[in-house]
Amino acid sequence: MAGNGMDFGPDEFARLVEQVRGQFVQRRALIGRLVALALGIAVLGTSYYQVEPDEVAVVTRFGRFVRITNSGPHMRLPLGMERVQKVPVERQLKQEFGFRTTRADIQSTYRKDETTGAESIMLTGDLNVATVEWIVQYKIADPYKYLFKLRDVEETFRLMTEATMRQVVGDHSVTELLTVGREAIATKAKELLSNLCRVYDNGISVQQLVLQDVDPPEPVKPSFNEVNQAIQERERAVNEAWAEYNQEIPRARGRAAQQLQAAEGYAIDRVNRAEGDSKRFLALAEQYRKAPEVTRTRLYLETMAEVMPKAGRKLLIDEKVRGVLPLLQLGRVEEVKP
Repeated sequence: MAGNGMDFGPDEFARLVEQVRGQFVQRRALIGRLVALALGIAVLGTSYYQVEPDEVAVVTRFGRFVRITNSGPHMRLPLGMERVQKVPVERQLKQEFGFRTTRADIQSTYRKDETTGAESIMLTGDLNVATVEWIVQYKIADPYKYLFKLRDVEETFRLMTEATMRQVVGDHSVTELLTVGREAIATKAKELLSNLCRVYDNGISVQQLVLQDVDPPEPVKPSFNEVNQAIQERERAVNEAWAEYNQEIPRARGRAAQQLQAAEGYAIDRVNRAEGDSKRFLALAEQYRKAPEVTRTRLYLETMAEVMPKAGRKLLIDEKVRGVLPLLQLGRVEEVKP
């Protein structure tokens, strides 16, 4: 063979063919190793998964549920034969109605639009309209039911919550909703929503339902504010009256009890004194019968001893005595100051 100024014999041609064949075999082996390595990486990458501490993983094989795995590293069948869905069972989840939080911070910001406005407008039991904003907090109690019992469980739960709140608000007046009945309304709505979750078997546990802002519609808001202010003033006046009542009534009862006790004590004293005087008189009468003259003289002397000190400074003179000065001062003697 001749070409390009070079001659190839049969031996040279055979050697060249063997050389090309060897290079092809080497490249094919290299490609096989690269494919095997890529396949191994793909298998390993699709087999390993990590579950966070606040999650559990629900594993399905060709769409059928097979197991639930807890937090930590795990393996599964590769290449899409088993699928993993992570569910945050330990996380406190929430849904907002009537508003949306755009930034949660020390001073959070909120958004309100037509959608949130439609959620919050409600008709009360006394045919008034109120704007109700609330939050429901919940946890996923059963991940299997949460994923497989309902289609679009989050949206369904949202509709259930809104329906429950409208039902409870429709059973109460606007005054209760705006003033003293808010806590009772929230408690009743939480109870009904929990029962509804059990009926739907959606695997959700309702933790808390809180009414945020409850206001009348904007066109009538000033009138409602005036009514609330009047109600508050009435309650304040009633509370002040009860406070004064609670002060005066016990004080009057105390004075009455004191006067009754004083009267009872005076009555007992008078009775005791009268009994003592009567017994003393009877004793004197008995002594007088025994010795009239002695008893009469003793009574006279005792009486004079009691009366004379009360008469002041007096000087008694026997009318038979002579030589007494007529200017003798018998009244009170005044000291003459120099």
